[in-house]
Amino acid sequence: MRILVFAHNHPDLHPGGTETVACELARAYRKAGHEALFVAATNHLHREPHPGTSFQAISDSGDELLMWAGHFDRFNMSQIDLKAFVPDMQTLLESFRPDVVHIHHLLLFGVELPVLIRRVLPHVKIVMTLHDYYPICANDGVLMQTPDEPCAALGAGGLCRCIPEAKPNDLRLRERFIKTHFDAIDEFVAPSNFLRGVYVRWGLSADRIKLIRNGRPDAAPAPLRSAPGAPRNVFGFFGNLTPWKGIEVLLQAARILNEREVDFELRVHGGAPFQDPDFVERIERLFEETAPNVTRLGPYKTHDVPELMGPVDWVVVPSVWWENAPLVIAEAQQHGRPVITSGVGGMAEAVCHGVDGLHVRKNDPSGLAGVLAAAARDPQLHETLAANTRPPETVAAVAEQYLRLFAGQHAAAEEPAA
Repeated sequence: MRILVFAHNHPDLHPGGTETVACELARAYRKAGHEALFVAATNHLHREPHPGTSFQAISDSGDELLMWAGHFDRFNMSQIDLKAFVPDMQTLLESFRPDVVHIHHLLLFGVELPVLIRRVLPHVKIVMTLHDYYPICANDGVLMQTPDEPCAALGAGGLCRCIPEAKPNDLRLRERFIKTHFDAIDEFVAPSNFLRGVYVRWGLSADRIKLIRNGRPDAAPAPLRSAPGAPRNVFGFFGNLTPWKGIEVLLQAARILNEREVDFELRVHGGAPFQDPDFVERIERLFEETAPNVTRLGPYKTHDVPELMGPVDWVVVPSVWWENAPLVIAEAQQHGRPVITSGVGGMAEAVCHGVDGLHVRKNDPSGLAGVLAAAARDPQLHETLAANTRPPETVAAVAEQYLRLFAGQHAAAEEPAA
């Protein structure tokens, strides 16, 4: 089978969860004996355009490449470069002649991509994995107007009003524009039941959305930090430092733990690329205030995770939006680390409170501090939750589920919409 895989970034340039999952799946398709080409979009954040072509190399590999897509209307998710992008995309489709196109995101490519694919290759199968809520919410797809106020589009029939300057008519037209282009897609995949339920309420037919959870590459679990009964008071944060990932909430909770003289350590892994200067200044100040119990250890790559998990007892995921199927939770579970997470959305679905982790109230530094303090003082709690933690499926097993879907043989039991 010839499979063309699209993602809005390459994980080597932007190490986000969606990019990582997309690239890992493309490589798994190849290992399973199929021909898979991974095409990642890029723009001025990482590359400059090359005269005469939209395509660029990302490595010596002939089965991964970049497509420059810098002319993009983010509000409408629309590709506005019709002169260069469209003919180059047409050439790509006609040259590779895929049996299946697997889309992981339409950012930078534009929501017109499925229609263009259908026009060039009328009989190709188009499958799109829905990794977040960009098509529904114009506020970077977080489905939150503020950290405390959900997007109105979260409910059935609701209309996103998260962008103050956007008029209701603009938002309704945006919704119709995106839904019309989605008609060209044969099937959708959701990595969590929560996300699937959100899209069903938005208007996609439940019959068109299959549930296939994300997997992780094979890796031996990182050994626990110390022997049973020893203190389990080292927490880890993994991910980009952004406002929606809740790093401010976590650092404010750490400051409370310092004030209460709790014995703990927090190891923060991740960078803050392209973030608002005011936000960066705020977290810099919080890092200074919480040192030395809090250590900032910088960006990391996916292959670094096993080593970085070693010194950590707990993984904290304090996001202030719904998330979908956070990669960091899967990574923590792969290494047998209990997760302390906001009890909403895809996070609440991935972690069972009191069984393999703990839920906390979203955007509540004091509440999070209380849970962290209790966890740090109770090694038996850690032992119980860690013993219940189960690893996610392997990427190879997940790729087999996709390959069955591509062949029209998807038979996995579907859970009811949230």
